[in-house]
Amino acid sequence: MSDRISIKPDVCNGRPVVRGTRITVQTVLEFLAAGDSVEDVLEEYPKLTRADVQACLNYTSVNHSKRGH
Repeated sequence: MSDRISIKPDVCNGRPVVRGTRITVQTVLEFLAAGDSVEDVLEEYPKLTRADVQACLNYTSVNHSKRGH
């Protein structure tokens, strides 16, 4: 797992989040899927960095591949 993504049962019901935040990977992906740019996400969530957004994409890609889809 990325050092930027964490999963803890007591944070956001165990959903993957950007480390040190309560911003879920799903939230970041939903913004991007809706057509928002990385810059839009960074503006909405100033605590995030471009590397955090990339880590969300990488996390999803790796975990999607592991499930055999």
